[in-house]
Amino acid sequence: MPSPIDARVAVVLKGWPRLSETFIAQEIAGLEARGVALEIWSLRRPTDKHRHPVHDRVQGRVVYLPEYLKDDPSRVWAGWLKARRLPGYATSRARFLADLRRDPSANRLRRWGQALVLAAELPASIDRLYAHFLHTPASVTRYAALMRGLPWSVSAHAKDIWTSAPWEAAEKLADCAWAVTCTNMGADRLRALSTRPDKVKLVYHGLDFAHLPAPMHLRARRDGSDAADPVVILSIGRKVEKKGFGDLLDALALLPKTLHWRFEHIGAGELGDLLKAQAERLGIADRCTWLGAQPQKQVFAALARADLFVLASKKAADGDQDGLPNVLMEAAHQGLAIVSTRAAAIGEFIEDGENGLLAPPGAPEALSAALARMIAHPDLRQQLAHRAAETVRTRFSFDAGVDWIASALGQGVQPEAMLSEARAAE
Repeated sequence: MPSPIDARVAVVLKGWPRLSETFIAQEIAGLEARGVALEIWSLRRPTDKHRHPVHDRVQGRVVYLPEYLKDDPSRVWAGWLKARRLPGYATSRARFLADLRRDPSANRLRRWGQALVLAAELPASIDRLYAHFLHTPASVTRYAALMRGLPWSVSAHAKDIWTSAPWEAAEKLADCAWAVTCTNMGADRLRALSTRPDKVKLVYHGLDFAHLPAPMHLRARRDGSDAADPVVILSIGRKVEKKGFGDLLDALALLPKTLHWRFEHIGAGELGDLLKAQAERLGIADRCTWLGAQPQKQVFAALARADLFVLASKKAADGDQDGLPNVLMEAAHQGLAIVSTRAAAIGEFIEDGENGLLAPPGAPEALSAALARMIAHPDLRQQLAHRAAETVRTRFSFDAGVDWIASALGQGVQPEAMLSEARAAE
């Protein structure tokens, strides 16, 4: 058993547990295994019907903040009565009001109310705060940390980097002790916004191999020539614009009629009905199976029965885009060949023709050509899958990243020094 880290940490999340954020649960479990004493403060209650096994490994206390202030006004009022007497309240309130002038939204008011409750209810034993996502969780964390005079840090990922206003991201980076992010592309963006680029650390999520099923090294040699035994194509991800499932359906419809295939999808999302209707229009609905959100056991069962994995990521109209989706590494670890796009940071893992096939984002014709090549050539699938699995094992170390975060969380900063620094910046 590792020796305990000399810190007690409050981890602030948008929601706990969430099936689509296994990488966060994996990190939290890894931190606890390294002796970090933590508790989870969630901005909303879970909406998923299932849990992954990794969620059950996490032992820290879970506290849910009022998702909407109107739902628990007495708790918000009690939070304000206590928070207004904290030494950093005036400094935090000034930060909030400056933010509100530039972003006069109901969402901003809600984050302030949640921060009041968080600051008021945090146990005295908490030494620092740590937010996952640079947008709303970091706003709540920042305001509460200032009120309590505690250091705070943030892990930034994808949408939060690319859709946050530059002024807000820059100010959060100025206030936090350090920030980590999971792609080199994201790290470059944050460093460009920060007056202290050295605060930003690149930490790939990686995979915790000890808690994953053993990979399949030998798979069926289907080549799409047998209508009774079609090639199984799998994709996993939320049904949102940046995942490119509309492009993927167009690409599937363009496949040669001589190739026999079946498509499976795992994931929830707002575009579900539109995608099913699109599959009907394209005449491929009978080949598509929509499984919805699934627990980890069923996810890995789907990875085991598939022949290849595809993810058609692209940049959404609002600027949202993926980072480096963990599901690509999970598919590679399980021995699946990968077809994806050059969107976001996918190229930091997959090199076209070396350990997978990549198409331009938003280009169904090119994606279809890559899929056709993979479907018809099982030897190519096996070769690229082997190389992708080797890339995961050698370049994406879960242990190294979580070791760094655990060490950084254990480095003490005097609360008085943090509050003095914040006041000086005003």
